[in-house]
Amino acid sequence: MICGGCPDRGARRYRTRRSGTITLVPAIPESTKTSLAQRLGAHARDTWPQLSGVKVRYRGPFAYVDGEPANGEIVPLMRLRYGGSSTRWGFAIYLAGNDGYRDAVLPSGAFAGSPQDALDCACDLHLAHTDL
Repeated sequence: MICGGCPDRGARRYRTRRSGTITLVPAIPESTKTSLAQRLGAHARDTWPQLSGVKVRYRGPFAYVDGEPANGEIVPLMRLRYGGSSTRWGFAIYLAGNDGYRDAVLPSGAFAGSPQDALDCACDLHLAHTDL
């Protein structure tokens, strides 16, 4: 459960874990949102010619990243989880069969890393073997 509507809490959100403990979930600062979108867009232009751009949407501590191929189709790629650092994000891959996201491991073996590494991993899985 996430609660963030109380005025004295500001942009912070709280999550109740299954164990019953409450943990603080940091909100993504506006400057980080802007920076993330710019960094992912530049990396996609430089590395993934199949994409004409990327679209990033935000909800709570998550950034949802979709690819935009030249054919106009929107391809869900991944979800990033903000943990307080603009350079290290948790990573979940989009699974079309489940129409959802599942936490995944980056090629480095870590569950968190740079947004660019996460984009490369997601594009490798979703775009490398398609004709988009």
